Amino acid sequence: MNLLASRSQLRASFFRWALFCVPLIVLLGFLGGKMGSPDTLWFQSLTKPAIFPPPAAFGIVWSILYVMIGVALALVISAWGAYGRGFAVIAFSVHFVFNLAWTAVFFGFQNMEGGLVVLGLGVVTILPVLWAFYRVRPLAAYLMVPYFGWLCFASALNYQFIVENPNGGVHGQPKAAVEVVL
Repeated sequence: MNLLASRSQLRASFFRWALFCVPLIVLLGFLGGKMGSPDTLWFQSLTKPAIFPPPAAFGIVWSILYVMIGVALALVISAWGAYGRGFAVIAFSVHFVFNLAWTAVFFGFQNMEGGLVVLGLGVVTILPVLWAFYRVRPLAAYLMVPYFGWLCFASALNYQFIVENPNGGVHGQPKAAVEVVL
């Protein structure tokens, strides 16, 4: 057998990358979440859609998804020499910017329409990520499927917020009177 690396060396490479990627993705998600908050007076005054889950669900779901995303990314990065690996990492990086931007746009700038645009870009950019991850490591793409589903649900939820709050949640007050937290 003429291999560049043994199976144990490849496993060690994955675990090293996982020890880096998982905490990094969780940390970035946490920091992105600090760019705005559902605790603002503006968000509290919004009419919540019927599909709005209990607030505690968001922290649980995002924690699990960020760990899965980190593992998927580690699988791709540790696939040394795999065709398309570089493209997969770049596509993911571009996509993840939209993931992190949504909180700032929706909660920080209190812009529901802008949040929907960011989510739309997130859904569109996750598709090449799924394709590229699948080409490098199919398991990495499978780990990203729940995240894709959550992005689709988040888009529907964001849209429902717009429908339920056609005036942007201001309830007749000028937008400048609403508290903006960044």
